[in-house]
Amino acid sequence: MKHEVTSFQTKRMLADSLKRSMQKKAFAKITVSEIIEDCGVNRKTFYYHFGDIYELLKWMLEEEAIDVVKHFDLLVDYEEAIRFVMNYVEENDYIISCAYHSMGREEMKRFFYADFIGVTSTVIDAEEARLNLTLEADLKLFVAKFYTEALAGMLIDWAQEKDKRDKEKTIRYLTMIVGTAIESMKKANVAF
Repeated sequence: MKHEVTSFQTKRMLADSLKRSMQKKAFAKITVSEIIEDCGVNRKTFYYHFGDIYELLKWMLEEEAIDVVKHFDLLVDYEEAIRFVMNYVEENDYIISCAYHSMGREEMKRFFYADFIGVTSTVIDAEEARLNLTLEADLKLFVAKFYTEALAGMLIDWAQEKDKRDKEKTIRYLTMIVGTAIESMKKANVAF
């Protein structure tokens, strides 16, 4: 257990260093050397925990946002989960913007895909069970992919529209869409 705590603290320290660097320069220009120098750890320690800076970025985003969202009861608290993600993006938009400008839109979507599809699949599976439905696997995968692409794209776009974004309106729209989808499942006794 002590090793796990120490390992987590080291990862957190590396992630904090990455965040500081992302406030100053483009993600593509950040090096492992400057992160380890800032943290006071050696290169071997960095590579023990992460394969590269992209892996560190992914861990940081998962730890700070995506894993937290997975703990919400997404059928009951989906509005709160959406609000949490929007607040995280708003508070850390420099991270998303920095990564976006270095990776591009499509790479950012791929970056988040595995995590987002897990969250959307969980919602679909839970709603299927709650409504006592048996859905075809390909339909569930199609719906999960559809919502994953939509959510990832919307969040990336929203993060880039700093001057034009309206958080409450966006939360209201996303909540309405999720709520409508859940109601459709109830009424039609099929998914979407």
